[in-house]
Amino acid sequence: MKKVSFFRSIHVKFVIIYVLLILVAMQIIGVYFVRQLEETLRTNFQTSLKERIDLLAYNIVEEMEKTRTPEDPTLEEEIKLVLRDFESVDISEIQVIDGRTRKIIGSSHPSNQWVVGQRKTELLVTQSLVLEEDQSSILIEPQSKDRIWVLSTPIKSGGKVIGAIYLEAKVENVFTQMKEINSIFTTGTAIALSITAILGILLAQTITRPISDMKKQALAMAKGNFSRKVKVYGNDEIGTLAVTFNNLTKKLQEAQAMTEGERRKLSSVLSYMTDGVIATDRKGRIILINEPAAEMLDVSRETVLSQPIVSLLGLTDTNTFEDLLEEQDSLILDYSTKKEPYILRANFSVIQKETGFVNGLIAVLHDITDQEKIDVERREFVANVSHELRTPLTTMRSYLEALADGAWKDEEIAPNFLEVTRTETERMIRLVNDLLQLSKLDSTDYRLTKEWVNFVDFFHRIIDRFEMAKEKNVTFNRALPAEAIFVEIDEDKMTQVLYNIISNALKYSPEGGEVTFSIIEQSEKIIVSISDEGVGIPKENIGKIFDRFYRVDKARTRKLGGTGLGLAIAKEMVNAHGGSIWALSEEGNGTVISFSLPYEKTEEDEW
Repeated sequence: MKKVSFFRSIHVKFVIIYVLLILVAMQIIGVYFVRQLEETLRTNFQTSLKERIDLLAYNIVEEMEKTRTPEDPTLEEEIKLVLRDFESVDISEIQVIDGRTRKIIGSSHPSNQWVVGQRKTELLVTQSLVLEEDQSSILIEPQSKDRIWVLSTPIKSGGKVIGAIYLEAKVENVFTQMKEINSIFTTGTAIALSITAILGILLAQTITRPISDMKKQALAMAKGNFSRKVKVYGNDEIGTLAVTFNNLTKKLQEAQAMTEGERRKLSSVLSYMTDGVIATDRKGRIILINEPAAEMLDVSRETVLSQPIVSLLGLTDTNTFEDLLEEQDSLILDYSTKKEPYILRANFSVIQKETGFVNGLIAVLHDITDQEKIDVERREFVANVSHELRTPLTTMRSYLEALADGAWKDEEIAPNFLEVTRTETERMIRLVNDLLQLSKLDSTDYRLTKEWVNFVDFFHRIIDRFEMAKEKNVTFNRALPAEAIFVEIDEDKMTQVLYNIISNALKYSPEGGEVTFSIIEQSEKIIVSISDEGVGIPKENIGKIFDRFYRVDKARTRKLGGTGLGLAIAKEMVNAHGGSIWALSEEGNGTVISFSLPYEKTEEDEW
């Protein structure tokens, strides 16, 4: 079992969750508290200043509506004295603006008296005069980067706006206080979380210690150790679980002993079986497969477990699992390819409980490829031999019946009929001789009489015989080496191989065609080739020409007296010599039959 990492353990998760809950609770409380406190401090600050501004506005209205004589101080001087009484640490500057001219008529800042008499163009002042309402905003002072609160209050007299008071107050002190409060709150949160984490660790240990013991016991049980017991720490729910776990361990130990005994019996039986065995559960999913079955189906035992049996056997399109449960006869599973046949027979047996409930299925697989191949070859052989013998016999019977009916009296027809009968008889004799030859080659006690022969001279002698006896106008082209090549062969059998191949080349060569003979010397073998300029062999048929009774053009082959066994005999004899035979052909461009023979250069040097 994979070991649980530290950060994925329930101990750490419990502590993290516990701490996070406290942290979230404190953050929610802190955010609400800080936000409300900040709002309260800022509101109190602004309310206090607005009350002072309202009192200031009352005094300024009196000064602005007061009737003055030339001897009295000017309005600007009177307002300057009024503003001096309203100076405060929190207030940076107070300006009074005339509502008609928009000019500043007073400023509380001693070093900023030069602005008196100038026009006030700030948007905040304009809005307060037009809308007749207080307008405020928090700005950043360019030099000190401190936050300041700007307020513009209209001055009303008799319901009409006669001016405005422009106030700049230092609100940064409020935010400084909030920053100190936040720092205190953060420190308190860190201390509280540290204490919470320690308490969480202690609390988590009391819960996770029994669970950790159970985990160790489960791991020991998975390894087959049932002797270990879980320690019981109390009588609570976890303690009860620990007691139940110990009882479960005891029962599992007893069940495991019984199961192990049955498993050994079953494993012993399956191991010594040569047939493939597959077992499924009640839903048709594979729960057991032995090694012979895995080899027959070319699958891995680990990957097929839990797969449906109908999918594994390739029966998805034809059968369901329910069909297999009712199958009384064996099924033939054909996995043959174009290159190689492969056939299995599957017998099925249902696993049932005493109540009759289906608990699964057993499938037993047998490889019947060789048996089926032998049966097919036997049937084909009997059919071919019967056909090859029936054709000349039918022809002979027809001609003999005609002769018996009086055709023997006709001096022109009778000789032709007798000649056909003789030809068919010779054909049957050749067929029987070829069959006897193949029978000898198939026998286990077949022996070759080998001797060292100069294959170049031997090949020349064979070609000479055909050149003297040929009936067609066919040219022989000998591309043979001048030096001697000695190979160990059975001269009679190799004569028959060459005779069969050259006979086929002559049969299918057209008038005026050419047959080429060649020998290629290689390090460990020689390659003998005979090529013609005949009609050639179709690509799909070239691999079958060495099969018994196979003909590309059956009608023409029979007309030329062939039995369909010549190349099959040649193949068997070449294989008996330790060589191989093959064909190359292109339809319409002739055929090349080649075979190889073992050859050792050192042996030839000794000769």
